[in-house]
Amino acid sequence: MEHPENNEAYKGLVVNAGIEQPSSVNPYLKRKVKKRQLSVSEFVEGIVKGDVTILSQAVTLVESVRPEHQATAQEVIEKCLPYSGNSIRVGISGVPGAGKSTSIDVFGLHVLEKGGKLAVLAIDPSSERSKGSILGDKTRMEQLSVHPKSFIRPSPSAGSLGGVARKTRETIILCEAAGFDKIFVETVGVGPVSYTHLTLPTNGIVINKADGSNIDKAKLAAAQFRNALHLFPAPDSGWTPRVLTYSGFYNLGVKEIWDMVYEYIDFVKGNGYFEYRRNEQSKYWMYESINEQLRDSFYHNAKIESMLQEKEQQVLRGNLTSFVAAKSLLDTYFEDLK
Repeated sequence: MEHPENNEAYKGLVVNAGIEQPSSVNPYLKRKVKKRQLSVSEFVEGIVKGDVTILSQAVTLVESVRPEHQATAQEVIEKCLPYSGNSIRVGISGVPGAGKSTSIDVFGLHVLEKGGKLAVLAIDPSSERSKGSILGDKTRMEQLSVHPKSFIRPSPSAGSLGGVARKTRETIILCEAAGFDKIFVETVGVGPVSYTHLTLPTNGIVINKADGSNIDKAKLAAAQFRNALHLFPAPDSGWTPRVLTYSGFYNLGVKEIWDMVYEYIDFVKGNGYFEYRRNEQSKYWMYESINEQLRDSFYHNAKIESMLQEKEQQVLRGNLTSFVAAKSLLDTYFEDLK
């Protein structure tokens, strides 16, 4: 249809210019641009400089199951190794509600008063549905979470035995390379114990909640642990293990604990045991890595995947022994590698 303003009958009609209409697309909506992944050298440079954003990205790569992410992560870890190994590593475990987060908050602030940097690796139970962290401990460490010298990383346990993530070792290396000289590893413990245990291998055991009506219970638990320690042979370190009590909530006994920790570190560095243990840990993780990669390679082999359910059913029906089934699967796997 012709517009009226174009008709001869409306020659005297003046048509004003229209107003330019805005785009139908919201101009404030920016197209999401996929971030470029950093190179290995960029990761290493950022980590060594103490850039916590780049450190977090590197830890995400370590936790990823994607082969390309793992390849990059392993290169980054290898190049970070020369900058690692000198931190004080402390494990903190206990059932939910035992006071672990309060303890970490108190311990963390205490050690940071002496200088240095603290990384907290909080290994949460994994969600069976999402495989992600359930608890998110960063939100429960009110003072440390805003401290400029602390780095808190909640990670899902991914079904690992005892709640300790398989990637914790690699994450520790990255944190040490970033200049964190104290590392706390928090895990959800097992059993009915209602106290937080500060686990210091061949060093000592520390029991939380030694306050109010719990004082007598904490003292009794400490006495029981002391008696139990006497049943074990003397540690290779030459150190006599101690059992202490404290209150994270009331900040009681914290100084005594860390005096003991630093005394222990000086003791084992003096007699060479510190370096020996670190070397033993490195050797242990080498074999653990071999076992893990062999296991993954076996279960992700196409032929094995197609055979596994069949062999399992044969074993369940009694048509095949477990040993014969395993040998058949392994023979197939090794033959496929040739």
